[in-house]
Amino acid sequence: MLTSELVRPRLRIVGSSISVEMVRVQEPVVYQTAVELITLLQNHAGLLRNVWERSLEAFIGTRLDYVVVRGLAKVLTDGAVFTPLATSMPPTTLREQAFAYGPVFRRPDMFHQQTRQDIIEQVASSMEAVPEKVTTLLYADRQVNYVLTDPGPAWTAEALLARYNLELARGVLYWASHMTIEAASNYKDLWHFLKLFKLMFVGERRPEGGYRIDLDGPISPFVASTTRYGRQFAAFLPALLLCEQWQMRARVCPPQSQNFLTYQLDHTSELRTHFKGSGMFDSRLEADFASAFATKVGDKRGHWLLTRESDVLLLGDTVMIPDFVLTDERDEARKVLVEIVGFWHPEYLRRKVEKVRLAQCEHLLLLVSDRLNLAEQAFEDAPSEVLFFHEKPVLKDVMALVEEIAQRVYGPPPERERKPRVKKSRKQAKESVEHE
Repeated sequence: MLTSELVRPRLRIVGSSISVEMVRVQEPVVYQTAVELITLLQNHAGLLRNVWERSLEAFIGTRLDYVVVRGLAKVLTDGAVFTPLATSMPPTTLREQAFAYGPVFRRPDMFHQQTRQDIIEQVASSMEAVPEKVTTLLYADRQVNYVLTDPGPAWTAEALLARYNLELARGVLYWASHMTIEAASNYKDLWHFLKLFKLMFVGERRPEGGYRIDLDGPISPFVASTTRYGRQFAAFLPALLLCEQWQMRARVCPPQSQNFLTYQLDHTSELRTHFKGSGMFDSRLEADFASAFATKVGDKRGHWLLTRESDVLLLGDTVMIPDFVLTDERDEARKVLVEIVGFWHPEYLRRKVEKVRLAQCEHLLLLVSDRLNLAEQAFEDAPSEVLFFHEKPVLKDVMALVEEIAQRVYGPPPERERKPRVKKSRKQAKESVEHE
């Protein structure tokens, strides 16, 4: 991510709102700068990092847009791989040997007759190495002496500028103390990254669909000047872009302002995420279940619609996202959640059982492999239904139990409206036969 010094000059405050000035990909000067920086970095493959940094300083020169140039270079540098030099002995050991000779100076005098070069040559002689190599290896553990071994992604100018804009958008959140997000899709990835970045949240279902999630910094009410938790907000932001529809509103207090300002983004922005979403299915069992449903039930053979991870059970400081949701097309309020428990790891099973008990969800159906060391008594404290299977869930049995759950939880299904039959007159019937 960008440093705060590279973000602050791009901040724009209007009234009680704050935004960040992003670059336009179509701007010729900015586009050409991105192309030249990509080429410059690639040309430094195999060279030391301090060589790249000196070349960058020369590239910037007296340019007035140095904030943008440094920002683009920071994105490139973060994506590259710099590797420490291979040494015959740890640099710390090498320094201990050199420093044991005592203080040295560039020029000898009456009291200090050993120069730095004299010591380097003595150490090199003991190592049977050339002095130039000793000079390099002496501080080989410093990042400026790492070697550029991989320039990183195959950057294009468009991709680099898009990533720079994303980093600017994230940077505004460095000074955030509270964030509210609304999302209507891709819940699994959303909560995965919330957990990954250790964000505290309180969620609620929105009447119009989707969820509202409030995120707070654990120490923000007491230490307003910290940016530690704000950086966690910033790290999380690209995950929000994985959702199809989303909104974000944050309370931000940057150094330029004495008051809290409002920072807003939504899915209509041109920001692009570099985070990878999870696959369609987590296991072969889930993929086979969805395939069997599409083949044997589908949209035309029944009144149940199967969707993937489209509902969330909020459980305090955690969530449970069932694998599937079956929705009755005759009444969308009639839903049955389906969770396939086929993973054998003991810690996974412990958390799964704990979440089922916390959920206390009576319209949840658990499909449990009989190969697991789980008895039906493990879920006796939960109102959820449990159906054991051997190789894979039998769809006929599953759908029968789904109907039972829906009947028990929601009552009898609504009757389909029947269109009244229009009785044809003798003349109309005769005309119809003649037409045929």
